[in-house]
Amino acid sequence: MRRGVKTGIVSGVFAAMVGTAGYGAFNLYEGLAGSNSPAPIKTGPVTADEVRGAAKDFLAAWAKGDDTAAAALTNDASTADTALTDYKDKAHVTAVKLTAGTAAGDRVPFKVKATLSYQGKHSTWTYDSSLTVTRGLTTGRALVDWKASVVHPKLTTGEYLETGVAGAPPVDVLDRDGTSMDAADYPSLGVVFGQLRDRYGAQLGGTAGIETWINKDDGTDAGETLHVLTKGKGGKLRTTLDAGIQAAAEKAVKNRAGSSVVALQASTGKILAVANNPATGFNTALQGKLAPGSTFKIVTAATLLEKGLASPNEPLACPAQANYDQGQLFHNVEHESNTAATFAGDFASSCNTAFISLTGKIDDSALTTEARDVFGIGPEWNTGVSTFDGSVPGGSGDEKAAEMIGQGQIEMNPLNMASIAATARTGYFHQPVIVDPKLIDGTIAKASRSLKSTAAQQLRSMMRLTAQSGTAATAMRGVYGTYVGAKTGSAEVGGQDKPNGWFTAYRDDVAAAGVVQQGGHGGDSAGPIVAAVLKAS
Repeated sequence: MRRGVKTGIVSGVFAAMVGTAGYGAFNLYEGLAGSNSPAPIKTGPVTADEVRGAAKDFLAAWAKGDDTAAAALTNDASTADTALTDYKDKAHVTAVKLTAGTAAGDRVPFKVKATLSYQGKHSTWTYDSSLTVTRGLTTGRALVDWKASVVHPKLTTGEYLETGVAGAPPVDVLDRDGTSMDAADYPSLGVVFGQLRDRYGAQLGGTAGIETWINKDDGTDAGETLHVLTKGKGGKLRTTLDAGIQAAAEKAVKNRAGSSVVALQASTGKILAVANNPATGFNTALQGKLAPGSTFKIVTAATLLEKGLASPNEPLACPAQANYDQGQLFHNVEHESNTAATFAGDFASSCNTAFISLTGKIDDSALTTEARDVFGIGPEWNTGVSTFDGSVPGGSGDEKAAEMIGQGQIEMNPLNMASIAATARTGYFHQPVIVDPKLIDGTIAKASRSLKSTAAQQLRSMMRLTAQSGTAATAMRGVYGTYVGAKTGSAEVGGQDKPNGWFTAYRDDVAAAGVVQQGGHGGDSAGPIVAAVLKAS
């Protein structure tokens, strides 16, 4: 019986290959030839002939079912032998055909056509993989550089394929309007759909099918079903997602590596879209833990406005650098300064030093309290899927100053920042959810109070100014609505050449936030992604 979380189904179907599947059946791309003569001990990079020969011999042994011989042609024979044996025994692969492609340097792509058999059910599974060839450190031989991804490109160290009866029935995921959604069309939702299936599949009735999925050496599932031998019977699950907005989100992140975005209905907290690039792997949009940079100034500004410590038109200089209590010197992203600035102008231009200069006006716990009591950051969220719910730890000295501008130990993700923008838009925190709260096991988080009316109006006016003529103006061009506001951010991260680019905004009843890791200025990197999502709403 399969255990743990399961995610969206990936068909893995590729172009048909010629030949008969089965261990012992091995077809190579024409011209991929190697020598059987003993090679002298060599040094230096592997040659093209060595690459072709090593690949040919390894794939031939694997296809024949001689795991020990195949493993001996790698630079980690013990691990490779176990992995290839698991492929037959745990994934229940009874025959395999391997077809090599044209080598590119030390890399050789190949197609896999595997026959799987389990409890009298049979299925053919085709997918692409690749291997690289390296020179053995002690033997000088050309050997396959062993990695789990040779068996399947989605496997990483400590993972293997397993075939069996799925642990939960499948679910037919519907968007908020009843449109059926499939992970093949919305790849960022694969892990989300898997969690929905695991949590709610049994409640909806149905029977589990026979599947092949990724498992870990410690016995826990890695979270993705890769092939289906027989489909189970599942029920329908209506979510809060919007198929149109989700499609726009997937498209928006597609050309930006390391990007993530989330959209919410501001008045309810319902999650409308979740997208990541890469689409598979860690779900940064919902589970990331990143400093949000100047987008967090929404919370800082709300704190200052509610306490009467600042007002939009009040003069507040933007010096080139500033510190708190003779501590760390902070500067602005472009090292700019403006002695004639106002608080609203500082917010719109994202002046760090102006905010740092106000650090001494609030106590050490003020930001933590505001984030919790007004914006709902602190209590555990029960959204219907796995999320990280934000953290504003507070602190003194340099930590307190850094948190004023969304740095230090503050951790957020696009879900958290979209929620913060939604609260700024409406004045009330609504915990994000992705399914009907009646289905969710756990308490829906609430904030203890709303944003004070005057402060809410002032904050929205500052976010509108930012969208119209501040750092968000270029990205927000063409985003129209009765209520429009935005905030940019650039969060510095140690060891990175460029900061993470952040952007959060709202248009009427939709709020969205995005991050591009190492994207640089948030208005340039994450801004167009968020704007595209808002335009689709």
